[in-house]
Amino acid sequence: MDTTMGTSKRDQLLEAALELFEAGGFHATGIDAIVARAGVAKMTLYKHFASKDELIVAALDRQSERAMACITKTIRERTPDPVERLLAVFDAGEEQCAKQGWRGCTFQRASGEFGEPENPVHIAASRHLARFREFLAELAADAGAKDPACLSHQLLVLYTGAIAVAQVSGDPEPVCAAKKTVRVLLGATCPPCD
Repeated sequence: MDTTMGTSKRDQLLEAALELFEAGGFHATGIDAIVARAGVAKMTLYKHFASKDELIVAALDRQSERAMACITKTIRERTPDPVERLLAVFDAGEEQCAKQGWRGCTFQRASGEFGEPENPVHIAASRHLARFREFLAELAADAGAKDPACLSHQLLVLYTGAIAVAQVSGDPEPVCAAKKTVRVLLGATCPPCD
């Protein structure tokens, strides 16, 4: 872990928490492990976060920002074609699932561990999902979809379902299968390029 002088104690805590939550889950990761990994005192953690749940929410928000920046950059670098960018979202998902040590979607795992809809952690996971859907709606609009909001919802269901199946099966193939379905869907909802 990088604990250079340019990294704030809060950032060190968030990075340590994200690493440990990915490796062991949210409930199973204790505060003592987080502060040890971050190299800070427990008092420092409570100076920045009132509770472990508040730390988890902040970590999920950071992960959401990173995930959205990464997928945006990836698909924009791959192709200028708006329809192909929608497909590239699934390529990026498949690549993520194929990475060594991938343990599943952070946000699906968080909502699974914190299942009550009013729980702040569940709300943070839901916030990411809404953000991702908005992103898909923008891509769908750019691609000329007849109803970008409806298409974004369909794409979100296909994507998150495929990611969940890939997590359980340990195989990225479900994301590839979902992409094939998306091709058919896009043929019906997006006009062909002239």
